[in-house]
Amino acid sequence: MPQTDHDRVVALAGAMQAADLARSVAQRGQADPATVATCLSSLIRIDAPSSAEVYGDIAQLRPGLRLLEQQLNHPQDMELTRYVVTLLRLERQLSRRDDLLEILRDGIAGVVQNLAHFPLDHSNTIARFADLYLKTISTLTPRIMVSGSQLHLNNPENASRIRALLLAGIRAAILWRQSGGSRWKLLARRNALLREARSLLAGMD
Repeated sequence: MPQTDHDRVVALAGAMQAADLARSVAQRGQADPATVATCLSSLIRIDAPSSAEVYGDIAQLRPGLRLLEQQLNHPQDMELTRYVVTLLRLERQLSRRDDLLEILRDGIAGVVQNLAHFPLDHSNTIARFADLYLKTISTLTPRIMVSGSQLHLNNPENASRIRALLLAGIRAAILWRQSGGSRWKLLARRNALLREARSLLAGMD
């Protein structure tokens, strides 16, 4: 995977987008289906040659890029920042756990095999992603506690969607690490990352 600011921005935008969608489901019981599909599809694009191709097209990350630009420029949404930082921390732990990585690889392969019967947005596929999250990421600390309405959080399908989206957030965190991302890099190259995010957004207008 290339280690450029472009790839790091794509990864952070993916994490922002996934975390914000999980929050939307928790708070409102819904999220934009196309944007959700972009995040879920990243889970099955294991061997994509670049960060952008993990998401199919950089334009699919417009919501995440907007969030990233806002947070790098003038951070106000501390809840979202906390979710993303926690995803990055959890992925660091995951990268040292071969047993959990094997469970994830086998589980994703099983999902891919079943796509002919259960498409990506089918409740069965989302439930399988959620189960993978429970078997792997949920065993690490700190656990991500997504704040929302109990009405929506207690709905089993919503709970599965939230976990599947958080798993997509972990996928983005893997891209962040593979592209040379680190806590130091986020601080040291903040302005460069902001310029790249703005450049990508400008190219979509």
